[in-house]
Amino acid sequence: MVHGLWPVRRKISVLPITVTIITKNEAEHIAAAIDSAAWADEIVVVDSHSTDNTVAIAQAKGVRVAVRDWTGWVDQKNFAASLASHDWIFSLDADERVPQGLAEEIRRVIAGPSPKPAYRVPRITFHLGRWVRTTDFYPDFQTRLYDRRSARWQGQYVHESIAADGPVGQLEQELQHYSYRDLADHMDRLNHYTTLAARQMYERGRRASVLDLVVQGPAAFLRNYILRRGILDGSVGFTLSCVNAYAVFLKFAKLRQMARTSSP
Repeated sequence: MVHGLWPVRRKISVLPITVTIITKNEAEHIAAAIDSAAWADEIVVVDSHSTDNTVAIAQAKGVRVAVRDWTGWVDQKNFAASLASHDWIFSLDADERVPQGLAEEIRRVIAGPSPKPAYRVPRITFHLGRWVRTTDFYPDFQTRLYDRRSARWQGQYVHESIAADGPVGQLEQELQHYSYRDLADHMDRLNHYTTLAARQMYERGRRASVLDLVVQGPAAFLRNYILRRGILDGSVGFTLSCVNAYAVFLKFAKLRQMARTSSP
């Protein structure tokens, strides 16, 4: 059992809540994710034709499972919300866990007077052998709790977000994130996401200059290592500051390449 994930009282609130989880080949994570959401009144898993045991594991846990073609993060998450039996939704990724304290805070907040249409939560990532509380990794605020009657997912290729019809509140308890197996896995996914980020920037009219290539990466390193206190986190802080700086450089380099290759 993951540390901090314990059963909580189910009757904290009279308002029911659905936890939605989007999956694609998440057999390694899905059981623990579902277990961490056992406090919810309903769990809905939307799978995109996994070729591993993700669907079988989820079904064995007794949750509601729907399988459909992949249509993008935004559409998949909005579709999952449409399947929910309840209006209050907590969107959980398969590599995330909801500790007891966060579960209780969610129940308490939506039961309170005049709850906001959505709430963001600080997310903490376990990487390189520790919980990372420095660099751009923390606090990695994510808007995950929302009332589907007044909030919905929006976005394009990366950085999907929730648009709410009103102010977004903030929770205090942390959402746990087990994103990367190791540094090699981190670098592999970085290459994929920087391509998507560059494409999104390009389609929105952003272009990269030589100055961007010279300045953006070092500026990201200084932000991570100095302003975001990576210097206080030893070799982990230095490593992640370098990786985050490289990701920024790679994004702008790909953006510049896209502009050059698409020019007549």
